[in-house]
Amino acid sequence: MGFLAAIGRAVLQLLAMTGSVSLFAGRAMALSVRPPWHARLIGRQMLDIGFYSLPVVGMTALFTGMVLALQSYTGFSRFAADSAIPTVVVISITRELGPVIAGLMVAGRIGASMAAEIGTMRVTEQIDALTTLATNPLKYLVAPRLIAGMTMLPLLVLVADVIGVFGGYVVSVHKLGFNPANYLKRTFEYLQVMDVVSGLVKASVFGFLIALMGCYHGYRSRGGAQGVGTATTQAVVTASILILLSNYLVTELFFSRQ
Repeated sequence: MGFLAAIGRAVLQLLAMTGSVSLFAGRAMALSVRPPWHARLIGRQMLDIGFYSLPVVGMTALFTGMVLALQSYTGFSRFAADSAIPTVVVISITRELGPVIAGLMVAGRIGASMAAEIGTMRVTEQIDALTTLATNPLKYLVAPRLIAGMTMLPLLVLVADVIGVFGGYVVSVHKLGFNPANYLKRTFEYLQVMDVVSGLVKASVFGFLIALMGCYHGYRSRGGAQGVGTATTQAVVTASILILLSNYLVTELFFSRQ
């Protein structure tokens, strides 16, 4: 009975957290589409999420494309299917690897930062001060981050796609001996608009989830410095899990009937 009770408590805690996150997300989204908008705060978050995340996302995408080309060549050369490598690289990057890897990198960097910043404001009673000054904390702190996350992550993924495909091109041409013109022709021959669009939709969903988890766990942090550290860890872990889960759901939505 103790084992069943533990399972029941875990399920109830999961349901309670799901409801709490849903209510938090609903209020934040409603405030995000309702004026006035704090342009300065939104611009600051866009700069932090987009520009300052570009080096780590670009470097990750570059080496991912390079490794993908090498691994594809190792497998396809056994079946004399080397010509399929450009197609595999570009479709894998645009559909899956670009959005997922960029999302995980941004979750580790931005999700933790948001949770730590808002969590510190919570434990030092700065959020209570905003409420006292008749300023809605969700409108002032959460809405700009949600807007910036949903708009900047697709741009990051678009850059990551280009860099990742370029990494595959460099390895294929300079190490594996592919003809540059033929490689580029094969790259764009089977690439469809839907491949890129699906990746950008995933990126927008990932950006929303990253900002939501960072803000939610930071907003609800308690217990001083230890509570802020716990909130930071929870923000990164939950955002990463939700990225992988939503990645499957969006992929099912776009490609289940193909």
